[in-house]
Amino acid sequence: MEIWVLGALGRTGRGITAELAARGLPPVLVGRDRERLAATGSKFVVADGVEAIAAEIRRQRPAVVVNTIGEYAATAETIARACLPGGHYVDMAADLAAVSRLLDLHEEALAGGSTFVTGAGFGVLATESVVAKLCEGRDTPSRVQVDALASVAIEAGAVGVALAASVVDGLTTARPGAAPRTIALPDGESVRAAGLPTGELIAARRASGAPDVTVTSALAPAAPVVRALLPLLGRVVSIPVVRRFAVGRLARVTTKAAPRPRTHSWGHAVVTWPDGTTREGWLRAGEGMDFTTAVVAEVAARLARGEGKPGAHTPASALGAEVAEAAGGTFLL
Repeated sequence: MEIWVLGALGRTGRGITAELAARGLPPVLVGRDRERLAATGSKFVVADGVEAIAAEIRRQRPAVVVNTIGEYAATAETIARACLPGGHYVDMAADLAAVSRLLDLHEEALAGGSTFVTGAGFGVLATESVVAKLCEGRDTPSRVQVDALASVAIEAGAVGVALAASVVDGLTTARPGAAPRTIALPDGESVRAAGLPTGELIAARRASGAPDVTVTSALAPAAPVVRALLPLLGRVVSIPVVRRFAVGRLARVTTKAAPRPRTHSWGHAVVTWPDGTTREGWLRAGEGMDFTTAVVAEVAARLARGEGKPGAHTPASALGAEVAEAAGGTFLL
């Protein structure tokens, strides 16, 4: 029944370990710094690098492995496969490449009796869960519009390799989508969002079956010049040597603490059927990273109890849309 948290000493890892402990499931911390791990007083495993982590997983056979070390397009496949057979895997990937690669392991996970979950966080689940709720018991819609409107506080300190790699890898598939627009929120606030293909696109397609899906995000650049340069920037950072340089430089950037810009984070969806029928829904959550850590802990706890469907899934696909409520979200449909 052990739940391992990879990268447990980072901001996200610390939040997830606290959430798991609050659920009565103290996790095993996995990292490379023995002294810092020992200082936590928790059970820990020392492993440096993806291959070393995978070897320890195969040797010790934890029930669930939570990957917070980032670079999911490069790390998820090796770590998830190490959980086979019977072990389960969770990550917070939100970019197209990483989400697609993990979902491509569906047949392997199914054959091994394992559940692999990608996109366990505000990114992916906040919009996927709303789409699943709106489409429940209905025919396939013709069009879906989703908006991922996270409100995230900034923690003081270095950006770190995990977040830097996620940002850079997201640029490799970045293409300007829907034009920027201002969205009025149910609580009276508003937010600017722009189109950018992310893991939410895949999840919304799978949850609805709709042939036409559009995604906007509050984290997408809205400036016309930046949006025009996104395809070129994506091609440049996809070059391995450039990617390594960009990740290294961004990881060392230090940020000042800043509060979240809006009271709530929101997942939003508008679903349209061929006969013209339209339904709209929202998921209201708190600070985006707090919601993410709660989602990961809830998913991991449920997988440890054997509640997930075998195969590779996004969160609502594996466990149902209600997992968003269990993590502290509220549906407004």
